[in-house]
Amino acid sequence: MGESYKVIAEVFEIRSEPGKQPCSLYSIGDKFDLSDMEDRAKLCHWAFHSMLPFWSVLRFGGTLPWEPDPDVAYVACPDPNNVVVFKLSRTREQEEKAKDE
Repeated sequence: MGESYKVIAEVFEIRSEPGKQPCSLYSIGDKFDLSDMEDRAKLCHWAFHSMLPFWSVLRFGGTLPWEPDPDVAYVACPDPNNVVVFKLSRTREQEEKAKDE
């Protein structure tokens, strides 16, 4: 397997429909290291599955042509009433290899 990079998901924005409570799972600025299984487990499944394809691109050195910064992607969870926008940022730090690899 080639190089893989650490990617951090940060809560960038929280939106809610008028009269609805915003998502209570996160606060603006919360950060999750997607390389860390324990951090990934703190994300709701809807949010994680929304960011999975973008994480894969950034993790393995790819870029998204619509993003002006090649190391960043913005992803929103699919909850239509309580949208949480995450900023995924690729660091230049290599992911640690699993001990059994």
